[in-house]
Amino acid sequence: MATVIGRWLAVAVLVCFLTGLFSHFQQQTPTWLHIPSRPASLYRVTQGLHVLSGTVAVPLLLAKLWTVYPKLFSKPDLKGMLEKASILVLVAAMALELFIGYLNTLQWYPWPFPFKETHYALAWIIIGSLLVHIAVKLPLIRTHWRRTAEVVAESLPPAITGLTRRGLFRTVAGAASLVGLSTIGQSVPAFGPVAVLAPRKPNVGPQGLPVNRTAHDAGVVGIAADWRFTISGPQQLSYTLDQLQSLPQSRSDLPIACVEGWSQGARWEGIRIRDLLHLCGAPATSRVRVVSMEKGGFYATTELPPEYAADPLTLLALRLNGAELALDHGFPARIIAPNRPGVLQTKWVHRLEVIS
Repeated sequence: MATVIGRWLAVAVLVCFLTGLFSHFQQQTPTWLHIPSRPASLYRVTQGLHVLSGTVAVPLLLAKLWTVYPKLFSKPDLKGMLEKASILVLVAAMALELFIGYLNTLQWYPWPFPFKETHYALAWIIIGSLLVHIAVKLPLIRTHWRRTAEVVAESLPPAITGLTRRGLFRTVAGAASLVGLSTIGQSVPAFGPVAVLAPRKPNVGPQGLPVNRTAHDAGVVGIAADWRFTISGPQQLSYTLDQLQSLPQSRSDLPIACVEGWSQGARWEGIRIRDLLHLCGAPATSRVRVVSMEKGGFYATTELPPEYAADPLTLLALRLNGAELALDHGFPARIIAPNRPGVLQTKWVHRLEVIS
């Protein structure tokens, strides 16, 4: 039983780890890594899978611990003590990782340490301790890898007398599936009506789009009448909102996909970033710094790598779903780009700087 449930849990952990790495590198891209701007909805898929696999891992982890808990409290020899210590690290790291990951989907951070860095470090601790655990248990895993039908129901713990082994597997699989279906609706709108455990409905919010960080939270209480947008490159250009709206406009149908797992497609209209670069005399493949009017915050200044700046879908957006941007969605102007986390789709933009 431990082997079978362990296989399910390993798949969930592996998917969660790999998609989490992708999200981390999207936000902190190392110099050696090239992340393409297409497929446009790639981040939407990977981050949805990240949160889904982490959520499904919760009942699987509890079931896995339940199948082995009597052995956890047996008196070990020296070798057994070392093995138990490695299991303690694995279980503690996984429990903490899943706990703070779930609270992150609620945007609740009741701890003094930085979430992103801690979440990333715990992921590597889990993978390392999991590899050690698999190496130690490999002989047992090999022995029981294909033993499914021949193991009799009497091998079940007394606490569930009357439930067959196959029945237990169905119960665990059903619980994991139910948890997944009741949350996946925040990433897949078709399942929205049954997403009773999802912290967000993807189509609920101003202009049919949720808001993570409001203008009030960002310290943007209003836009001055003399607001101007500036792009600084070989030439420095400045535009009023009316002048921006008079420039050639383009349309992009792109999702907002946030690290908390929710995503929603939307219709955006504005000026292509590559067109703005052309106007100021910079190459379309320039690296661009994006400066927001947000007061403080980790993402008040972001960067658009060359492949994103040159992509025709990347806009300085002025309109959302056929109407002028709401203030909470970044009025008067924001960035929208394909295959990017929501935290990098900078709102309340007032300046672009060509940096290379």
